[in-house]
Amino acid sequence: MQIMDQSPQATELAPAGGPLLAADALDFRLLNDFQRGFPLVSEPWGVLAGQLGCSEVHVMARLRSLHDEGKISRVGPVFAPNRIGASTLAAMAVPEAELPRVAMQVSAFPGVNHNYRREHRYNLWFVASAPDEAALARLLEHVGAATGCPAIALPLVEEYHIDLGFDLASGRRTRHAVRPVPRQALTRSEWQLIDLLQDGLPWTVRPFQALGDAAGLGEGRVLSTLSRWLDDGTLRRFGVVVRHRELGWRANAMCVWQVPEAQVSAFGHALAAEDGVSLCYRRRTSSDWPYNLFCMIHGQGRAEVNARRAGLAARVGLTAYPAAVLFSTDCYKQCGARYRAPLERAA
Repeated sequence: MQIMDQSPQATELAPAGGPLLAADALDFRLLNDFQRGFPLVSEPWGVLAGQLGCSEVHVMARLRSLHDEGKISRVGPVFAPNRIGASTLAAMAVPEAELPRVAMQVSAFPGVNHNYRREHRYNLWFVASAPDEAALARLLEHVGAATGCPAIALPLVEEYHIDLGFDLASGRRTRHAVRPVPRQALTRSEWQLIDLLQDGLPWTVRPFQALGDAAGLGEGRVLSTLSRWLDDGTLRRFGVVVRHRELGWRANAMCVWQVPEAQVSAFGHALAAEDGVSLCYRRRTSSDWPYNLFCMIHGQGRAEVNARRAGLAARVGLTAYPAAVLFSTDCYKQCGARYRAPLERAA
């Protein structure tokens, strides 16, 4: 799709060699500036257009084009972990020859929302979500039975920083306070709203009205519900959810350490305070997985990520502890969590 005349001129928006070099300025602002703080109003695209100096139609067209090009996953909510439903990170040790088949089968489950190949004996890593812990356990059993590869579940124990919304030019991120929030008891209509939001806002002038009509809530109730969820921490953010690999951040590594249980919280909070850490949390260990402290580092190349990891470990005091670095090499699936997805595999 060609850029219309009213869009800003192309400009260099990142240091030489960085992502989005010479990208269209309007596209960059759509991708970067509205990852959070998206206007929860009746006609949000018009608000964005007013801030960007272009037409509402053009904003919708560009965002839809960025979605179709795979640069954004959706415009919608990012729920905080375990505030609704249940979820876990899981891993499989898959024979290399079987990896394409197993990855495809795992991705076919609607309850799997992220699925990556990583450089480790445990080479397939995915996130599974379900309405509750019992349903989550059944989902993992179904995945194991379908693939012939049992998965280890590594559920979240303590969150230090979980938010993949960061500045696409500098890599700087928004720090936020982690607030313990009880799991929400949701009405049937609220669950239906969550289901409708899984693929993001519809591309209509009044998207919240369309959602409200479909969920039987009405536009005003949808907007007030989303605002309440943002205020109470159920939603981490609402906005443009970008695909970092497609925007130049092609190197990302899951960095893990085995630290004494009594010290993991202190190390986790110290790591989470550092720029360059996009995710940081404590997870449960297993008999075959001793690492309890996790962080994710995104970068434009492996050398950059390795250097950042080494610097972080030295500053925080982690260099003496057993560790592993798992670079992701293939992304098989990336979408919003589907908490009420059926257990059956997709056709």
